[in-house]
Amino acid sequence: MKKFIPLSIILFCFLFNYTILRDTKDTLVVNAGGAALIPFLRGVSGMTQIAFVILYLKLVNIFSREKLIYIIIVSFIVFFGLFGFVIYPNVDLLHPAKEAITALHAVYPAWYSFIDIYAYWSYSVFYVLAELWGGILYSFIFWEFANHIFNFSEAKRFYGLFAVTANVTLILSGSFVYFCSESIRNYVLPGTDAWRVSIYLLMSAVVSMGVISIYVCRSMYKGVLPDKSCFDFPESIVTQEATIDKPSLIESFKSIIKSPELALIAILIVAYGVAMNLIEVQWKEQLKIFFAGDKGGYNGFLGMYSMATGTYGLIFMIVGIYILRKCSWFTAAVIAPVVVLVGGSLFFTFIVSKDLFQPLLDSFNLKSNAIAVFLGAGVILLSKSVISTLFGPTKEMAYIPLDPELKSKGKAVVDLLVGRFGKAGGAHIQTGLLAAFATKDIISIAPYAFGIFAIVCVVWIYAVKGLSKRIDAAVKLREEESTAA
Repeated sequence: MKKFIPLSIILFCFLFNYTILRDTKDTLVVNAGGAALIPFLRGVSGMTQIAFVILYLKLVNIFSREKLIYIIIVSFIVFFGLFGFVIYPNVDLLHPAKEAITALHAVYPAWYSFIDIYAYWSYSVFYVLAELWGGILYSFIFWEFANHIFNFSEAKRFYGLFAVTANVTLILSGSFVYFCSESIRNYVLPGTDAWRVSIYLLMSAVVSMGVISIYVCRSMYKGVLPDKSCFDFPESIVTQEATIDKPSLIESFKSIIKSPELALIAILIVAYGVAMNLIEVQWKEQLKIFFAGDKGGYNGFLGMYSMATGTYGLIFMIVGIYILRKCSWFTAAVIAPVVVLVGGSLFFTFIVSKDLFQPLLDSFNLKSNAIAVFLGAGVILLSKSVISTLFGPTKEMAYIPLDPELKSKGKAVVDLLVGRFGKAGGAHIQTGLLAAFATKDIISIAPYAFGIFAIVCVVWIYAVKGLSKRIDAAVKLREEESTAA
C-alpha cells in the first residue's frame, strides 16, 4: 500500500490533466479547421514522439529516472500555462491574417490541411503536446514506474485497482471540464468571453495537477523507494537504478528488435491505435456537425462523455477485476479487440448505410446525424471502458516477465515509438485516402476506412493469441527458477 497509494495519486493527476487536454484540443482544432485536421496533426504528433523516444534513450543514460520525470512534467506544464494565460488571450494577434490564409488556399489547394495547421498554429501545437501528455506521462512514465516496483503477483492484485482509479478520475475530471465549459456560462459577466474564462480555469488545473504529481513523486523517492521492506529483492529501487548498466542507444535497439514478445506487444498497440483512430475521427466529424461551432457546448459534451466513460468503466470493474484475477491472460486480453471489432462495425455500418435507414428515422422524427453522434459515443465509450479495464493492465503485465532493460528501454520504444505508429498509422491511412480522393470530407472515405478497420482488428486478435503462449511460458519458467532457488 505504501507503493500503491502514492502511485494512485500520480495516476489521478496525470489522467485528470489528460482528460482536460484531450477534450480541449479537439474543441480547439475541430471547431477551427474541422476533423480533417486530426489525421494530419496525429501524423505530426507521431513524428514528434519518435524524436522524443530518441532523446529519452539518450537522456536516460545521463539523468536518473527521477530527474527525467521532473524535466518532462515541468516542460509540459510551462507550455500549457503559457497557452492559457499568454497565447490564447492574444490568439488573434499571433495567428496569420485570414486574408493571407485564403490567398494560400487559392495558390496551393492541394496543401489545404497543412495550410490550416499553420493558420491555427497555436491550436496545432496544443493538440500535439496534449497527445504527447497521454503518450508520455500516462502510457509510459507512469506504467514504466509501476512495472519497476511491482512484481507479477502484485500486478495481478493492483493493476485492476489502477483501472478503478482511472475511471474515478474520468468521472471527476469530466465533471470539471463540463463545469468549466458549459456551466461557467451562468457565472460570467454579460459581455465576457465565457470560453476564454474556461481556458483560464482548465489550464490552471493542468498546472496545479502537474505540480502535485511532482511533489508526490519526490515523496516516493525520498520515503518509499529506499525502503527495502517494500520489495521482494535484497536492494532498494534507488540502489538498483544507481548500479544498473546503461547500454548505448544502438545496443538498446538491437536487444529490443530481437525480442518476439516486444514485437507482439507492438502489434497490439498499433492495432489498437489504428482501430480506435479510424472510429474516433469519423465520430468527431459527426460531433462537429451536431454542435455547429458552439465551442462551449462541444467541450461540455466531451466532458460529459468523459464522465460517462468513467462511470461505465467502474461498472465494468466488477467483472474486469474478476477476469484479471481468475482468468487466463489470453481470456482477459482478447475481450478488448472483440468488443472494438463488433462495436466499430455497427458504427461504420450506420455511417456508410445511413441513407438506407433514413426512411425509418423519418418515421420517428429522428436525424441521422444525431443518431451517428450518440451511436459513436456509445461504441467508443464501451470500447474505452473495456480497454482501460483489460487492455491496459494486460498489456502492462506482458512486460513484467521481461528482463530489466527490456522493461525500461523496450517499453520506451514500444509504448512511445510504436504507440505513435498506431495513432499515426490510422492518421496516415486517412490522409492517404483523403489525398487519393482529393477531398476534405472525412465522411466520404468511411467505406474504405471500415474495410481497413476490420482487417486490423482481426490481426489484433491473432497477436493476442501469439503473445499469450509466450507469456505463459515465461511465467512458468520464472516459477520453476524460483522453486529451484
